This record gives sequence, C-alpha cells and structure tokens, in this order.
Amino acid sequence: MFDFIKQCARLAINSLLSNKTRSFLTMLGIIIGVSAVIIITSIGSGAQDLILSEIKTLGTDTISIMPGKSEENGPPASVMGIVITTLTYEDAKSLLEKKNSQYIIDVSAYSNTNTNVSWGNNNSNFDINGTNVGHITMNNFNIQSGRFFTVDEEENLSKVAVLGSSAKEDLFGDSDAIGQRIKIKKHVFEVIGTLEKKGTVAFQNYDNKIFIPIKTMQKLITSSNAVGIIRAKVNNEENVPLAIKDAEITLRERHGIRDNSGEDDDFTVSSPSEALEAVETVTNALKFFLATMAAISLVVGGIGIMNIMLVNVTERTNEIGLRKALGAKNNNVLVQFLIESTIITLFGGIIGIIFGIIVSLLVSVVAQALDYSWGFHVSILSIIIGIIVSSSIGIIFGLYPAKKASKLDPIEALRYE
Repeated sequence: MFDFIKQCARLAINSLLSNKTRSFLTMLGIIIGVSAVIIITSIGSGAQDLILSEIKTLGTDTISIMPGKSEENGPPASVMGIVITTLTYEDAKSLLEKKNSQYIIDVSAYSNTNTNVSWGNNNSNFDINGTNVGHITMNNFNIQSGRFFTVDEEENLSKVAVLGSSAKEDLFGDSDAIGQRIKIKKHVFEVIGTLEKKGTVAFQNYDNKIFIPIKTMQKLITSSNAVGIIRAKVNNEENVPLAIKDAEITLRERHGIRDNSGEDDDFTVSSPSEALEAVETVTNALKFFLATMAAISLVVGGIGIMNIMLVNVTERTNEIGLRKALGAKNNNVLVQFLIESTIITLFGGIIGIIFGIIVSLLVSVVAQALDYSWGFHVSILSIIIGIIVSSSIGIIFGLYPAKKASKLDPIEALRYE
C-alpha cells in the first residue's frame, strides 16, 4: 500500500510539473487563503499588543473620568469625538478634597482644541492642551528648560504656555523659546517652559502639544467651562475600585443625581484594567471575524481545485481507461486523484504559510522601526492548522473528481477522443 501511495504521489507531482502555470493558478486560492489567515491573526495580535501597551502607559494606579454615560456595549460617545459638556474643572478639584476621597492623591483635567499659533513669521496649527499643575507629575513629564505653570497661574487666568519638544522646534527652531511671546488665536502668551521629548502616549503625540492653564483655556480659547477628560492618581493600585466608587458618589452629588445605580449618570469612571479587558474582548472578536472572512477564500480555492481536477479527469480519460484495462481498480484511481488534489493544496498551504510569515515579519519590523510596541506573532499552532486545513480542503474538494474518475468504464474511456 505504501509503495502504491508513493507511486501515486510521484505521478501527481509529475502531472503538476508538466503544467506549471495551471498548477500554480490552482494553488493560488489556497495560497491567498492560508497567507491571509496567518497575516490577519499576526497583525491582529500585534495591534492588540500596541493598544494594550498604550493603555498600560497610563498607569494601573489611575482612573479616568469621561463626560457622558457609557453605552451598554461600549465607551461613552465622547470617545468617538462627540462633544459632551457634563464635566467641569470644579469636578476635578472636588475629587482632591479629602472629605470626598482619601484614595485620590492627584488630579489632572484636560480641555483640548486645535488652533493657529504664530511667532514672528512662523505660523501653524497645534494641539492646545488646557490642563492643571497635576498634569506634569501624573504623566512623569520632564522639563527641558524653564518651568511649568504654578497653581496661582492656573487659577488667575495667566497667559503662559509650555511647549512640547516638536512644537518648540517648529516655532523657534534652534532659538531659545523661554521668554518669547506667541500668539494663540488673538491672545499673546509668554513661553515659560519647554518639555523633553515624550513621544506618543495612549495614541497622543505630546511633543506636538502646547500646554496652557486650563482656566485660561476655558475663558480665552474655548469659551466653555467643560473639560474633555479627568484623570486621577490613586495612592495604591489595590485602592482603585474604592477610588472609582468615591468618584462616582462625589460626581453624582455635584450633578444632582440621586439614583446610585448608575442609570442616570452623565459621566463614566473607568480604570486602565477595565479598558484592557474591553480592548482584549473587542480585538479578539475582530481577529476572529477577519480570520473567518479570510477563510472564505480557502473555500473559493477549494472550489477552484475541484473544477481543475474535473478538467484533469476529462483530459486524462484515456490514461484512466488504460490503467483500468491493465488491472487498476476503482479504489486505485480514486486514491491517485485524491493524492493529486491533496498535494496541490498542501503545497499551496506551505507557500501561503511562508508568504504569510514574511509579510507579518515585515509589518512587525516596520512598526517597530516607527517606535510602536508591535510584537511579531506567528504561532506554531496556526502553522499546523494551516497545513491541516489546506490538506483537508484537497481531500474534501478532490473527492468528487476522484470518484468520477474511478467510476469511468475502461472501454468507454479508451474510446474517448
């Protein structure tokens, strides 16, 4: 039996090599399908690494408060860019009061906009970040030159600005920015400090931002008392759930919400760990969905193989008749054609796996070169599954042509022109 299978395999390979172009086109559907599954699962895992690492940079001992109530199966609408004005700077300050929470030790509030900034002949748009003193300590920012603004400047509508490293270079180049005056909209601000390069944190490029006191931002730039997000630092990671509960109670009291169930909340309090769980759930579901879509191409490839094998049976009718006349049984012919279709899909699967690994590696290398935390993920299990699936498709979709070939009458087959 082993010799027969070996002989069939040799015949199958010779048949494939005799018509290389058709054989390759037959494999193409399998190559695309298998490589797509490998690439999608790898890129999905890399993207998941990136998102999770960015969330972790926020710190596991912090909580975030967003305006608007979270949706049933997702974040609040403010995450999608919809403006909700239910949080204020005073809400942030109230969380620091010991009567409201003994676990929260620092708070930063943010109000953001993008607008024109000029200095001399240099003129460009920048992200303006209105915030408070807590921002510099909570996010471990380092001052490159000058200083950050003080609590008094924060409270007294001082027109002072601190520049991210890229913003400083774009406006001043190699010139010293400290003491210079820039114009934000129509208001003149004094540059009192510049920050060391920070890079991207939680998908925000802090180097291209300009920071000003939040009350100055609200009064002169946005004309709104609302803040976009409040972040609070907790004294211990283990106390994060207690800090969340304190924040919810405090904000409900301030906003006149009597229902403690959370149904009427106009804000959302979350921790990085909750965000990590939500992201993992979403990305895993997305990876599964995309992999399923890619797997459809495997079925299409299988149908292509079945069509080609049917054509192959027709072209080799005389050969089949001759083999049967010489004593080959139906099972012998059936096995031969099944082995041929299996070899086609197996080779296609191996090529698809190699191509998928190469593309996944290139994506990982490029992403890491761009300073993204992107891992290279191709599991042995996915490779084994790719080989098994491609071989199975060869057997499943090659079965009908093989049966058709095995049932040919030898006399009729020898007469076939």
